[in-house]
Amino acid sequence: MWGGPAEPADSYYAVRPECTDVPRTRFKIKPGKTLSARKWQAAFSLDGHLDIGKTLHRIQRGGIHPSIRGEVWEFLLACYDPESTFDERDQIRQHRRVQYARWKNECREIFPVIGSGRYITAPVITEDGQPIQDPFVLSEINPGMNGNNTEMMKELTPRGPLDKKAIQWLLTLHQIGLDVMRTDRTLVFYEKQDNLSKLWDILSVYAWIDTDVGYGQGMSDLCSPMIILLEDEADAFWCFERLMRRLRGNFRCTGNSVGVEKQLSYLAAVTQVIDPKLHHHFETLGGGDYLFAFRMLMVLFRREFSFCDSLYLWEMMWALEYDPDLFSLYEEPGSNITKAVGSNKGKPKSGRPCGKYERENMKIKSSDASLPISVFLVASVLKDKSSKLLHEARGLDDVVKILNDMTGNLDAKKACTGAMKLHKKYLKKAKKT
Repeated sequence: MWGGPAEPADSYYAVRPECTDVPRTRFKIKPGKTLSARKWQAAFSLDGHLDIGKTLHRIQRGGIHPSIRGEVWEFLLACYDPESTFDERDQIRQHRRVQYARWKNECREIFPVIGSGRYITAPVITEDGQPIQDPFVLSEINPGMNGNNTEMMKELTPRGPLDKKAIQWLLTLHQIGLDVMRTDRTLVFYEKQDNLSKLWDILSVYAWIDTDVGYGQGMSDLCSPMIILLEDEADAFWCFERLMRRLRGNFRCTGNSVGVEKQLSYLAAVTQVIDPKLHHHFETLGGGDYLFAFRMLMVLFRREFSFCDSLYLWEMMWALEYDPDLFSLYEEPGSNITKAVGSNKGKPKSGRPCGKYERENMKIKSSDASLPISVFLVASVLKDKSSKLLHEARGLDDVVKILNDMTGNLDAKKACTGAMKLHKKYLKKAKKT
């Protein structure tokens, strides 16, 4: 009921009893503020049009109730257009499920472990495309089987000559498996082998279709919530694919650089404007490249917050950044995974409700309009710790330690509010320089 007591949300994401050092969750379900299942259902018209304006406002006030989080995220990440009907979304959903099944089958034909309910953590192929007949791979996939079993080796060995794309993809599969084993292992959800293999399957299929970026460490942290929130594997895949439209640039590697370095340079520029003393201190310590903030930007604070709080932070970020034109941008004929957020900056807006941060950006006619809110979130955290960093950090190790000590002690709503304030302050000061 309205004004009733706040309800802890931890019970929705059960932690294994032996894991006693997980960060405590601050997010609470607040009646009258958190978007509830009742309010969510009431936001739709009879044929399925969603009142996205009211929905965004409610999310910014108190987040989303865990019971409906997955289906709300599908709208926040532009899987669906709020102006579509129930029938239109059903058609899109079925089409996407068929497409995902087609891609997954392509992967299975190359490597039959895909979709088998298992996953691998050891290399299966050399860089020149020769199979590695490793008994360990056999034993971890089929416990109790003889590692020299000829038939099983045939199953695991790629079939026929391989092209460059297939070789490159096969080389990543064991790394995906190693990361899957380490992802959110404090959660009861991942005690089930089926859930681990589902995460591995989705990441493997994504690496197959995104030939430019493939797989990068950190993607498992971004994908994990999707399979927890969305029961259907294909739906979880498409939610992850939409999130990667925003973030894939961070994972793109060239020669001697990683894509996230671009955002780190934005962070340096923002900090230099809003807190020049702190920026100078980082430069003096040899941290002017801001690599100490690498993890925060790569996996969107997954390690700095509890699992539940990181989801709360994400949905508030996406509600603030919400762009009503992204769905149509992604669905344009010829559009593919490379068409990312930012591709439509400078284009006339549709005039439909958008997020508060996006609304501020629409007023800007410069490159600053494409800066993601995550940059200002990190800047906000640094600003909040400015005094401690200035007085106690005598080297980059100290900077890292101070930032690591924040784990579990950050407030998601406060961080978003701080990011919005810094965004305004930065634009104001940047305009004068």
